[in-house]
Amino acid sequence: MKIKVLMDNISSGELAGEWGLSILIEYEGKNILLDTGASGAFAENAEKMGIDLAEVDVAVLSHAHYDHSDGMEAFFAVNDHAPLYIRQACQENCYSDDDGVMEYVGIHEGWLEKHGDRLVRVDGEYSPYPGVKLLPHSLDMKEAGLKARMYVKELDMFFPELFQHEQSLIFEVEDGLVIFNSCCHGGVENIIEEVRAAYGGRKIIGIVGGFHLYKTSAEDVRRLAGRLQESGVEFIVTGHCTGDEAFAILHEVLGDKIEQMYVGFSMEL
Repeated sequence: MKIKVLMDNISSGELAGEWGLSILIEYEGKNILLDTGASGAFAENAEKMGIDLAEVDVAVLSHAHYDHSDGMEAFFAVNDHAPLYIRQACQENCYSDDDGVMEYVGIHEGWLEKHGDRLVRVDGEYSPYPGVKLLPHSLDMKEAGLKARMYVKELDMFFPELFQHEQSLIFEVEDGLVIFNSCCHGGVENIIEEVRAAYGGRKIIGIVGGFHLYKTSAEDVRRLAGRLQESGVEFIVTGHCTGDEAFAILHEVLGDKIEQMYVGFSMEL
């Protein structure tokens, strides 16, 4: 299993960064793309890294926010066959409360219809390949939505996010499970619990993604670090919405167990 970060907030050399995330995972002879960043820049980075996106077999959208989906059109332009798996609940209706002003943060408006022939909606647990699973939230995420100040718009009314459009991407490896969740809006500790329950308590060796901690207090981050230390997870790779200050605290507590993600980061299991 190989992991290559095509887009993250932190740039590297000639590779551009942006507020977004895109990761390529090579697993059992398949190329799986998780998210497409906030623009076509991830595809430009892939080309500079010597990666041919035309060889991607399937793509996965972690959730319905622009910084993970707005590069989809660039991806479809270079890849004419890979389906993009999205949750059944994915709509163009995601908003963030920015000091009392509702700001649209969803998928580029009109693209769900425009690219409908490339989108595959999934409900419940779904396995595109043996050893790979897409897992929705099983816990109540209303409190997480309120804490994140995120909402969905329905019939001109705003309701707290339940993150029904968010999914984890799980891989079975020799020593256990590796979780990919691009923003962990539901809380990384909750996501670990959901995955552990779905797999009958099987060992989780690693988690990769953003933890949405960039607006979280240092005290809460430190508490989370303690819970991660006790979780039994052996390695953590995080970036994007985790935030620099939160990462510094996590690294202080977790040490070499945690690594900072950046554009061009690669890892092999």
